[in-house]
This record gives sequence, C-alpha cells and structure tokens, in this order.
Amino acid sequence: MDRSGTEYACIQGWGLFDGPSDDASVAAIASWKADVVRVPLNETCWLGINGAPAQYSGQVYRQAIVDYVGRLNAHGMAAVLDLHWSAPGTAKATGQQQMADADHAPDFWRSVATTFKGNSSVLFDLYNEPHDISWACWRDGGDCGTGYQVAGMQDLIDAVRGTGATNIVLATGNGWGGDLTGWLANKPADPTGNLAAGWHMYDFGGCATLSCFDTQIAPVSATVPLVAGEFGDTDCNHDFSDQTMNWLDSHGDSYLGWAWNTFDCGRFPALIKDYSGTPTAYGEGLRAHLASVR
Repeated sequence: MDRSGTEYACIQGWGLFDGPSDDASVAAIASWKADVVRVPLNETCWLGINGAPAQYSGQVYRQAIVDYVGRLNAHGMAAVLDLHWSAPGTAKATGQQQMADADHAPDFWRSVATTFKGNSSVLFDLYNEPHDISWACWRDGGDCGTGYQVAGMQDLIDAVRGTGATNIVLATGNGWGGDLTGWLANKPADPTGNLAAGWHMYDFGGCATLSCFDTQIAPVSATVPLVAGEFGDTDCNHDFSDQTMNWLDSHGDSYLGWAWNTFDCGRFPALIKDYSGTPTAYGEGLRAHLASVR
C-alpha cells in the first residue's frame, strides 16, 4: 500500500512522517500481508535546496528515508520510492506539478539511485501523476507549455541508469496516472529492461470500468509489467477496489492501495482508523483480499 506523509510534512516544516514510522508501525503494515509499500518523496526536501526547513531536509530527510526503507525490508516488504512533489527553479515543492522539472528532478534521481542502487528491494517510481501534457512531453520533456523546462521519463531513466543502478523503474501514465493509451507507443528506452508501467485509478477515474480495463490497460499489461501504484474507493466502500484487484490478479499485475493513513475513508481515502492497522470500511476490502491471496 501507499504510506503518505513524507511528501508534505517536511516542506510544511513540522516533521518527517505523518504518523509513526517505527518498527511497530511497520509491523502493523506487514500484518495485512502487504509485500510492498510506496513512499512518496519531496524533491526539495531530499536535495535540501530552496530554503527547505533545515531540521527536516537534506541529510536528515535522506537518512530518515534510508532508515524507513530498512525497516520495510526487514519486515519482508519492498519499497517503491516515488517522486511525488517537485518544483522548478527556486520554488519549494509544495504540491504536484504537471511533470518533473528539468532543474532538479534528474539530480534527485541520480541521488536516490546512488543511495539505493545496491538494493533490489527498492523500486523507483519516476514521477507520481503526470497530467495535462502531451505524450511526447511525457517521454522526452522539454518546453511543454508548463512554464518550466520538463524532464521527461527518458531523462529520468537516463539519470537513474547513469549511476549504474539496475533497480526496477516505473513510468506512470499520463492523465494523473490513469491514461495508458499512449504508453506503448511512447515507451522510453531502458538498457536494463527493468521498466514497468505505472497506473493510478480511483472509482471516479476516466477508465474505471472492467470494459475499459480490458480495452486500455490489458494491452500494456500484456507487454510490460504493470503496477497499480494507487487505487481506491472514495465512498467508504470497497466495491471498486475489489473488482480492480480481481482484474489485476487475473492479469498477473501488482497493486498498492491508497493509503495507510488515518484520514477520511472517503475523500482521502484512508485504509486505516489507527496506526495499529484497524481498517476503515474501505480498508476492510484490501485487508481481506490480501489475506485471501497470500
């Protein structure tokens, strides 16, 4: 599942994680039979630039992530590190952008890849949710009408591979991660072959039916590994999640539910009521499903 907090707490100046990050809290995630946790990262905090709060950025932030990944791995779970919040120029990363910025994102990934390149239980999700850009921009970057120079997926893969890292990388689709219609035609080159497609889908998304899955998602799944990096219901139920997980299982794909946080089970949506792992009505679906397939 996804563990939100490390993308925003640092830049807002009040912490590193939102909620506990100790061994007991990681054991609670593992108790659901999860085998991978996605950790959203903040570009400004990781690099320690642009006036990020010193007590929560740079080496302090990087070490906190290294330690957390170590705890996840110790409990038998892989980690997906995701560039979630970024910002160009001298701006702080206080939210999502249309696509990664050329100013800092390649440096971010060179640093992350150098840090974790010896650990095959760490995957790199190159950019959280590209949106409102062309597929050419998604792949190649450049001047995309975003107001800043974009680093495309190819630039980010090149940054990772330039360090010698062979970790699996995820290139998440366009349209807030929900559109994979141009993925195969714009597939970036990866000399290692360790490239997967990332996909995000919620019950309100534009491709939230099984027929759309069959038409738009199945061709990608049949060609490259597919990881649903985020999915969920926004009505405190789990009907959509159930059908999505069943479909992904039938196609041999992977998935991570959003999110292991104690916010609202609808709008957020939150899987848990507390960090010992008590599920919300929505979270009950993911917990039961993981128990049934593991």
